[in-house]
Amino acid sequence: MDASSIAIIDPSLLLLAYRTGIFPMADARDDPEIFWVEPKLRGILPLDGLRCAHSLARTLRRGRFTVTCNAAFDAVIDACAAPRPAPDLETPDPESSGTWISERIAASYRALHRLGHAHSIECWRDGDLVGGLYGVGFDRVFCGESMFSRASDASKVALCWLVAALRMGGAELLDCQFITGHLASLGAVEIPQEDYLTRLRAAQSGAAGLGGAAGAGASSALALPDAFGALLAAAKSAGFSSSPGNFIAQSLTHTS
Repeated sequence: MDASSIAIIDPSLLLLAYRTGIFPMADARDDPEIFWVEPKLRGILPLDGLRCAHSLARTLRRGRFTVTCNAAFDAVIDACAAPRPAPDLETPDPESSGTWISERIAASYRALHRLGHAHSIECWRDGDLVGGLYGVGFDRVFCGESMFSRASDASKVALCWLVAALRMGGAELLDCQFITGHLASLGAVEIPQEDYLTRLRAAQSGAAGLGGAAGAGASSALALPDAFGALLAAAKSAGFSSSPGNFIAQSLTHTS
C-alpha cells in the first residue's frame, strides 16, 4: 500500500482518545479498519515500582547498549509492527506479535510524532538498532504502545531509560494498556479502568509537557525528549557522563 494513500487517524482525535482513556487497534497489518479499546482492566507501571533485577542493573552499568530518544522513531515502529513468527526474546506472550499495528495505525503515530506527541527510545549496539519502544506523551502521562528486542535485555534497558526519564521530567502515569508476563516481571500491575481514569484525570489536571503546552501558572512536566536530555545532564553532573547507565541503575535500584 502506498503510504501517501493511507487515511490516517486525525491526530487531534487520536490525542483526544488517549486523554479519555481509549486507544486504537487493528486485526492485521493490512487491515484498513481500526477499533477503539477501553479495557476493563488496565496495565500500568508505577514509576517508583520498576523491578530492576541485579542482572538488569549490571547490564545498565556495563553500558552494553547506546540509548537514544527520538533518533529512529520510524524504524522503531516498523520493528514493533513486524511479524514475529517465533516468540520474542523477552516477551513470549502471544500479544507481543505486533500484528495489531496496522499500516494505518503506524502512519497515524508517525503523524503524531511529527507533531511532537509520540516518542521513541532506541537501544543500539555496534551501530545496529537492537531494541526500543514507542508511545504517546501528554501532560504528565506516557502511554507505552509497543516494544521490541533483537538482543537480550534490549527492551528492558529501553524501559529503564524511559522510566528514569519520565521520573526526571515530572510524569505521574505510565500506561501499559495490557499486562504481559514480561511487563509483570518488571513491576507492571493491573488496575480497574475506573481507577485508571481517575489517575489519568489527575495526571492531566493543571499539567503540561510530554506533548502539550502548559496553561498559565501550571506546573509543567517535561516533554520526553527534554526529560531524556535532563537525565543525561544529571548523569554528567553526578560524574557519570561516560556511563549514564550506571547513574540510571543507581537511581532505579535505590527506589525499586
